[in-house]
Amino acid sequence: MSTEVRVPTLGESVTEATVATWFKKAGDTVAVDEMLCELETDKVTVEVPSPVAGVLSEIVAAEGETVGVNALLAQVSEGGAAAAPAPAAKAEPVPAPAAAPAPATARTDVENAPSANKLMAENDLSGVAGTGKDGRVMKEDVLKALSGAVPAPAAPVTPRATTNAAREERVKMTRLRQTIAKRLKDSQNTAAMLTTYNEVDMTAVMDLRNEYKDLFFKKHGVKLGFMSFFTKACIHALREVPEVNAEIDGTDVVYKNYVNMGIAAGTPTGLVVPVLNDADQMSFAGIEKAIAEMGAKARDGKLSMADMQGGTFTISNGGVYGSLMSSPILNPPQSGILGMHKIQDRPMAINGQVVIRPMMYLALSYDHRIVDGKGAVTFLVRVKEALEDPRRLLMDL
Repeated sequence: MSTEVRVPTLGESVTEATVATWFKKAGDTVAVDEMLCELETDKVTVEVPSPVAGVLSEIVAAEGETVGVNALLAQVSEGGAAAAPAPAAKAEPVPAPAAAPAPATARTDVENAPSANKLMAENDLSGVAGTGKDGRVMKEDVLKALSGAVPAPAAPVTPRATTNAAREERVKMTRLRQTIAKRLKDSQNTAAMLTTYNEVDMTAVMDLRNEYKDLFFKKHGVKLGFMSFFTKACIHALREVPEVNAEIDGTDVVYKNYVNMGIAAGTPTGLVVPVLNDADQMSFAGIEKAIAEMGAKARDGKLSMADMQGGTFTISNGGVYGSLMSSPILNPPQSGILGMHKIQDRPMAINGQVVIRPMMYLALSYDHRIVDGKGAVTFLVRVKEALEDPRRLLMDL
């Protein structure tokens, strides 16, 4: 009896995907729920498990093919036996057993997973140790190498090419990267985007965090970071300037009486923006736990479509990469995004005295079609005030 393996539902507004990697080949034995292949959509990566135990009798959609929802991917024969391997022309000598087998390195005669090749090309990486069949480099191997979990061996020195073409490599953009490029360009073409700047003295937040971080971790089991303070400060400011939390729909303005906070995060495969739904109802601990959970899912490539939908405002932290100042780009259809930056000690004039304070530049990019300059500046000033005196959050001032 043969069972069909079809493309699962990919999420709202997503109608097609690309077959990125087959983890099994025709003739392999598979178990129930064992991962057969990986699909790349515009937003997330989707793994397709085997619905039954048996033998992967046929692969219908090859790697690199574009498939629609419910399209046939493969056939699994239930209860079958794996096809016997073809006899080798010459017997291979049997190596002596080793105490602990070392991970296989990539062989020149083995085709790596396309998703792995793309990642290695994007990050100028080579020589990654492969854990797939016959030393095949899988996407997970590249992600581990990028994170430092598995150090990649040094690439061999090759002679300098005589032409530029010989030194170039053309790699097709992933669907995620294509979507990022399209959405960001659409944002520039559609919104009347403008950015206003301010700076914040982080002394009060840093002192408060240092005073309570141990107690906070002991009670809630999660570290107290800066992001919860910024999230709370933005929610506080959005209540006073609701148009920053609104969006344009045709000739209507849709005001959101809730805050679904997007937290932009960089991953090896591109920028993603997981969303904290109803962040305005969360405590500091709830925000920190949600951010930690979403961050882990983003790093592991496990974010779902639902995790990245419905955001009303976004925070982007370029400071983790050392950015001192930048102009964040809107995440459409949202009308505002806050850019955080590096905390740097700078001399400041306070009460007639020059003192050294930990300062951060803030940037608010906004859609001038719906948000006036006064509203944008007021929003950023309220964020600054809440961070420089966190007691204002308690007093709703």
